[in-house]
Amino acid sequence: MYASLKPLIFRFQPETAHELTMKMLQLACRVPGLSWCLKRWFSVDSIALGVEVAGLRFPNPVGLAAGFDKDARWLNEMATLGFGFVEIGTITPLPQSGNPKPRLFRLPSDQGIINRMGFNNGGMDEAVERLKRRPKGLLVGGNIGKNKVTPNEDATSDYEKCFQALHPHVDYFVVNVSSPNTPGLRDLQEKEPLAKLLLALVRKNQTKAVQRPIFLKIAPDLTNDQLDDIIELVKETQISGVIATNTTIGRGSLKTSKIEVEAIGAGGLSGAPLRERSTEVIRYLHEHSGGAFPIIGVGGICSPQDALEKLDAGASLLQVYSGLVYAGPGLIKKINRAILTKS
Repeated sequence: MYASLKPLIFRFQPETAHELTMKMLQLACRVPGLSWCLKRWFSVDSIALGVEVAGLRFPNPVGLAAGFDKDARWLNEMATLGFGFVEIGTITPLPQSGNPKPRLFRLPSDQGIINRMGFNNGGMDEAVERLKRRPKGLLVGGNIGKNKVTPNEDATSDYEKCFQALHPHVDYFVVNVSSPNTPGLRDLQEKEPLAKLLLALVRKNQTKAVQRPIFLKIAPDLTNDQLDDIIELVKETQISGVIATNTTIGRGSLKTSKIEVEAIGAGGLSGAPLRERSTEVIRYLHEHSGGAFPIIGVGGICSPQDALEKLDAGASLLQVYSGLVYAGPGLIKKINRAILTKS
């Protein structure tokens, strides 16, 4: 079905196409009985797919990456597509419109996407109101960040505010310091400010009756020395694990013409061009840490083979986003079936 709709969808600007596609799915799910049928069609129901990570039981290891449903608007719809979990965000304390449009671009010949969205979202209070109505049984992660206007020296306060507001309503947290689209944000990946930020959130978590797993999302552009620092920080702070990786600022080995890529301008590159580097980072973290913590693998998963590659490299869970644009929602089912076949 998606293959027949894809040419029409690709006639629209990517951000417009995203909204239209989700509105279509919303309307479909309002038809009595159709939501149940969609879930039956897209889901692979098998106990063998279940995996326990950071104290949470995931019905299957394939999740939706942050950025697709920034404001928890489509949790009911996502629950019909067979995901094992959904990550919302990035959520910031205050609403912000993000960067000027156009800010989302397809690279069809590369199965890639460049975005410079800039943490556009309705803010934590709006997200909380939607999360109060989240569908039962769906695991939801909260990806949190700082507002663009907040200086880095005050960033910890922004992350703490989001953590406090979302804590009763999500199952795990992701600390996003790796988006290339908020000026200066990646500076927080340096060891000293990152340690300060993570320890502050860990301490706040320890005051709660129920403690949520905390993951750190990192960039694919880190050096091996920086990855060693990440391994050390995970051990020191006792956070639950790492999400590898966010989008890349690199533009190497693209089939899309250099003129077209330069015309698009700044932004994070995702999709198939990110696959190899993302897997390299997963493998490095897994091997050099001795498998000491779980890794959620994301970046360039456009086929079941790409997913299995990341699991073989050491990922415990997977997330997809750009692959859905090119392969459609049936990708989730195909990946879960491939995992079952391999096991």
